[in-house]
Amino acid sequence: MSRADLWERIQNVLNLETEEARKKYAIGKDSKSWSLESALSDLRMNANLDALIEFDYRPFDKRWTPYTGNQGGIHFFPASKVSRHLVGHSNLAICYTRKIEGGRDFADIFLTTAPITLHSVSIKEVNSFAPLYIYPDEMAEQGDVFALTKQTLNLDPKLYAAISKAAGIDPGDTAMSRDAGSPHPNPSPEGEGLFDFRAATGDGRPSEVKVFDYIYGVLHSPAYRETFAEFLKIDFPRIPYPPSPEVFAHVSEKGEHLRRLHLMEPAAIGETPYPYHGDGDDVVASGFPKFEDGKVHINKDQYFADVPEIAWTFHIGGYQPAQKWLKDRRRRALSWDDIGHYQKIVKILSETDRTMKEIELPLE
Repeated sequence: MSRADLWERIQNVLNLETEEARKKYAIGKDSKSWSLESALSDLRMNANLDALIEFDYRPFDKRWTPYTGNQGGIHFFPASKVSRHLVGHSNLAICYTRKIEGGRDFADIFLTTAPITLHSVSIKEVNSFAPLYIYPDEMAEQGDVFALTKQTLNLDPKLYAAISKAAGIDPGDTAMSRDAGSPHPNPSPEGEGLFDFRAATGDGRPSEVKVFDYIYGVLHSPAYRETFAEFLKIDFPRIPYPPSPEVFAHVSEKGEHLRRLHLMEPAAIGETPYPYHGDGDDVVASGFPKFEDGKVHINKDQYFADVPEIAWTFHIGGYQPAQKWLKDRRRRALSWDDIGHYQKIVKILSETDRTMKEIELPLE
């Protein structure tokens, strides 16, 4: 759960013989495609502090892993063809599933700026993600730190042009076009010297981000989910063209708010009025969390108050994040940051429900 703990574990495991490591860390048997010895060899050759990255383990739950990109190494399948566009790059990606098992309702949409696991969004289903930008394998060999080989849009040009026309936006107004004349006064937080496409809001967003937000808004529209409920259980979600520039602007605006919420941007979250009460050791006890009368108890003495029931029951994919996040921390003491993080999760889920109900999407 922390970079420091991961690095310490790597150092510990590399000081052990293979079978000692297997026993100490309860690592299962080798398979035809992966072996512990290969994983340890990958770590010995490639693991360093720079190789430790955050990934999306579950909604609102980031973890750390050594990422070498070598298939059959520390990761059986690192999905480098797609993961590399997020590792070390400023990007957005929509997470989704193709088929829902067990007949539950569709809620299998989330987003990420980092690689995901096979089950980041849903428990049984295979999870995929599509990045907004595609990056070249290598940066251009140029002296100016801002003069990098540019990323390209991961959007079919003809479809992107058609959507932009229906939306009444300029398809050429992209983050890349705004980079012409770099160094840019608003570089990306990742330090690549590229325009920070996430900083712009409202009408100031690049066109491809407006389209991304429109897609995200559509996929959260209650009308869309109800109209295509059965189809969404058996195949990839399809996105309708915007019927008018006005509808596009409205849905994209709501999608932007959801995007910023789900990326846990403080300005989008605002106040978190769910006070933490009680004396104790702050440990999430076995058999907890429990919800009762607006209180989320982590043990018999301590709880979060004034929690809306919709936040407690809200689904993202196959998970209920307000429950799952705490369950994954059983027998662990919550830190001050953990308590604040959970309060943000509650606010995000409540606000997501409210925003979804505001999405007006006419469907034929």
